Amino acid sequence: MAAEPSPQSLSLILPMTAPHLPYGRQSLDDEDVAAVVEVLRSDFLTQGPAVPRFEAALSQWCGARHGIAMANGTVTLHLAAKAMGLGHGDRLWTSPITFVASANAGRYCGAQVDFVDIDPQTALMCPQRLEEKLLAAEQSGTLPKVVVPVHFAGQSCDMPRIHALGQRFGFRILEDAAHALGGEFQGERIGNCRWSDAASHSFHPVKIITSGEGGMITTNDDELAWRVATLRTHGITRDEKRMQGDTEGPWYYQQLELGVNARMCDLQAALGASQMRKLERFAQRRRELANLYDEALRGLPLEPLKRDARGISGWHLYMILLQPQALERHSRRAVFESLRAQGIGVNVHYIPVHLQPDYQRLGFAAGMFPAAEDYYRRCITLPLFADMRDEDVLRVRAALEQALTL
Repeated sequence: MAAEPSPQSLSLILPMTAPHLPYGRQSLDDEDVAAVVEVLRSDFLTQGPAVPRFEAALSQWCGARHGIAMANGTVTLHLAAKAMGLGHGDRLWTSPITFVASANAGRYCGAQVDFVDIDPQTALMCPQRLEEKLLAAEQSGTLPKVVVPVHFAGQSCDMPRIHALGQRFGFRILEDAAHALGGEFQGERIGNCRWSDAASHSFHPVKIITSGEGGMITTNDDELAWRVATLRTHGITRDEKRMQGDTEGPWYYQQLELGVNARMCDLQAALGASQMRKLERFAQRRRELANLYDEALRGLPLEPLKRDARGISGWHLYMILLQPQALERHSRRAVFESLRAQGIGVNVHYIPVHLQPDYQRLGFAAGMFPAAEDYYRRCITLPLFADMRDEDVLRVRAALEQALTL
């Protein structure tokens, strides 16, 4: 492998004179601004009518019975797992290629966390490896209570197969759909929960739509929806049918269990509802840009993640994997730093969770999930967002070509 140039030497070769092209960013217009201003001028800034409007817009688009909006995507995973009964002595399994929140949700509930290695072609949880791990866990009495498949980069996991395994082995399914709003699998919109108990969505500014910060659980389970909604408000209810004993008057409420304050405010919800009106346009533009990348990057020593023909990606991220012949001449870091020096705001998604120091203290170690680790060594995230121009794709291609030929 060639020696890796330092950031200082790269800056001499490739000064950052070109404008910066971020890997992702929000797409806002005057309609979005007006929606937020309308709330600012209203009587409600926190828990007003904008939150249920946003919940209805997103859940109806997905085709789910319920939507429960919250402060961020992390807390949606946490509270949904808790509402499914996950607690001390239980187990949650997820993918090692995800943001740490997917795994941390189990630890917040006091459960043990483990991982299922990925399909190296898609970076999604591998159903075959999941089945093999479940068979071993059945023998040892260590089956998971909750499995969290991660729809990485926007593409759905093989949910019918994972659902069938859930029925066979008795675990509940919480989809991490933070990357996937706007996508489909086998003609079903991601988030409709046909093959799961619930799905978690995120509205961070780099996601398909944004509410600034924010998240939402979609589900078709009435009891699960009620419990998630209660947990997001300290575990408190004013529903007389749910209270224990006699009520004392119209002011009365009860804390039924320990929840948190995870509520979304009306300012965020108004922005989210406005963004929902543009979701299909955003998703279509991301698909167009992904197709342009497919064409533009041909001939370079890299490959995009494989697409499953049964689905349509939500295209949160466009990932490339450097091929072995490229890595013989350049380290991934050298290519990454060259692109950054040319103004291309590339990123890496993700460092495998089991390699994080906090997880290694729990007993995880390098070599435990080899497909995830090989993916990590080779992956780079290219810019992709709805306001990108066609010529931006060509600019990324030219920068990659330069980075790979230095």
